Amino acid sequence: MFAIEDLKQIVMLTHLNDEMLAKLIPITELLLFDDKEVIFREGDKADRLYMLQHGKVLLEQRLTEKITVSVNAIKPGFTFGWSAMLDEDSFTSDAICVEPCKVFSFRREKIKALFEQDHSLGYVMSQRLLRILKQRLNIRTAQFIKTIKHHPDLVDLL
Repeated sequence: MFAIEDLKQIVMLTHLNDEMLAKLIPITELLLFDDKEVIFREGDKADRLYMLQHGKVLLEQRLTEKITVSVNAIKPGFTFGWSAMLDEDSFTSDAICVEPCKVFSFRREKIKALFEQDHSLGYVMSQRLLRILKQRLNIRTAQFIKTIKHHPDLVDLL
């Protein structure tokens, strides 16, 4: 079992008070994964939000059957699988453990039901989710711009 103090290690949850965190405990599941184990694949139903307590997870996208690209490395304390919170039908990348992992998880229907019961909790969590999305968009935009600036066919145009 785990306690409020365990949830406080998750960056997305740091702005919640103890009363809000206590409401999350009954719907939080602790999942254990081995090294190289797949948590989800691109196209799988997006029905859970994940928060890494221990280990490291890579988010990868497949370019071809033989080529994959790591688009993000999730460290302890960080959240992934947020497609589940956006009513997306499926995940847009693969999540693969690169070492044994302990992961907290909320099932979509349970966390959304809790948000309906406690709008303050839902608001704070939604704001934290938006912050994550903004940060990831900024990172991807910077990566895209860097790629364009260094592309041999485009250097002369810039």
